[in-house]
Amino acid sequence: MQNKIIIGMRFSKILSVIIGGLILCLLIVGCQQQSENLKQRPNVVFILVDDLGLVDLGITGSTYYETPNIDKLAKEGMVFTQGYAASRVCSPSRASIMTGKFTARHGITDWIGAASGTAWRSHNRHDKLLPAEYVHSLPKNDVTIAEAMKKEGYKTFFAGKWHLGSEGSYPEDHGFEINKGGWDKGSPMGGYFSPWDNPVLPNKIDGENLTMRLGIETADFIKQHKDSTFFAFLSFYAVHGPIQTTQEKWNKYRNKAESLGIVENGYKMERVLPIRQVQDNPIYAGLVESMDDAVGVVLQALKDSGLEDNTIVIFTSDNGGVASGDSFSTSNLPLRGGKGYQWEGGIREPYFIKVPWLKNGGSQSDFPVIGTDFYPTILDFANIDALSEQHIDGISLKPILEGKKMDVVRPLFWHYPHYGNQGGNPSSIIREENWKLIHYWEDGSDELYDLATDAGEQSNVITQYPDIAKKLSKKLHGWLKEVGANMPSKDLEYNAELAQKRHNRIVNESWPALEAERLKFLSKDFKPNEDWWGSKVTQD
Repeated sequence: MQNKIIIGMRFSKILSVIIGGLILCLLIVGCQQQSENLKQRPNVVFILVDDLGLVDLGITGSTYYETPNIDKLAKEGMVFTQGYAASRVCSPSRASIMTGKFTARHGITDWIGAASGTAWRSHNRHDKLLPAEYVHSLPKNDVTIAEAMKKEGYKTFFAGKWHLGSEGSYPEDHGFEINKGGWDKGSPMGGYFSPWDNPVLPNKIDGENLTMRLGIETADFIKQHKDSTFFAFLSFYAVHGPIQTTQEKWNKYRNKAESLGIVENGYKMERVLPIRQVQDNPIYAGLVESMDDAVGVVLQALKDSGLEDNTIVIFTSDNGGVASGDSFSTSNLPLRGGKGYQWEGGIREPYFIKVPWLKNGGSQSDFPVIGTDFYPTILDFANIDALSEQHIDGISLKPILEGKKMDVVRPLFWHYPHYGNQGGNPSSIIREENWKLIHYWEDGSDELYDLATDAGEQSNVITQYPDIAKKLSKKLHGWLKEVGANMPSKDLEYNAELAQKRHNRIVNESWPALEAERLKFLSKDFKPNEDWWGSKVTQD
């Protein structure tokens, strides 16, 4: 009996060893298969530029700015001619890229830090409304695109502007394993040349260009992780103000402006502020070129690492070019408006996607797309299951990129219940097919544009097409109610007389001052300071 027990115990141990060995083999095979599947997945490099207008690139129509690296990237991929940011300002647009949700749904409807409610009165603008309250950090309960990629084994990297919350809501708190320069500030504190003021991007060399540094950090990450699968998000502070450049680049573009012909007047009056009509700012042009130089470094790193053929590259901007307010940097013509505005110049963007193995370089799509579409598109190409409840306001663009027809008619929504720095009005927008309706919260009025024939939004056709306006208005207000959108309120202290006095100062003082400043930037003896914003300082 005892021998039987001993034999049984030995058999049990042998069986346990065999089963354990089988389980180990299965685990090894499973890990190897998972590793192999991950290797077969594409890398993704997402390039987001701050405040870059649709026509701020050579490929999109600028004859003044020079962007050869971005132009080449666009020609190697697909250009979406009807590409939109999810907001007219930065933080809401960026949150929509990260979450796949429209701004009214995730709640970040203004740039984080902007005054709202009664605090808005401190600007002494004497506006009719008090801007709505809004969410001040990326919601923790949202699964960001970085978190989704990280969960599937992707190495995640972020460089540059974040502006989606203060400490505790930085890139590393939302799925990015490495963070180079992303914190709560939305502009390059300390300027574009080292020493800058950024606690998560140490200064190394006095005079170093911030934009190029971010490009180099991204390139270094690519080289160091060429044997893994990665999701790299390069989010430039450029071309946000304060605009700065080197003397050499300024000189190049000043001379170019002169050769193209310097016009006497560069502005006209929009509803609230003067707005730039020409692209001839040599400082901004130099800043744009520096950004393009940095893009070139990243693309070269992909090539040198042998990753060019297995890396999806996405390029876009977070809102329109700054034509009013801030630095009055560029013109978005023939589109109306710019950053902060409700018209196309505020929300239409460069929108390029390069999927190298599809061989669709030089192709275009006029299907209306928006920032929320990036999330499901990336998941689709990475063979990651869709998170439909998360990226609820986006669709995968993979069929279009593969040359298939997209038989989808969907409304796109924007909600900005705020006043911006640039002259835009509190309003909400719906676009469906080629129709765009804008609802203004100050007086409840609407504008209707047919973008197929009037991309510059010069003709409000609401009286010609009342049925279309009524249908779109119903959809817009129904959607805002559905998502619980925050709304502005009347300012009971509004003073029309003071508002008119402010407007008169803008017309009679600010406008002429802007014209004088523009010509000053183009004068042969222009010099901002002794060392050109610190760009001349170097050290070993």
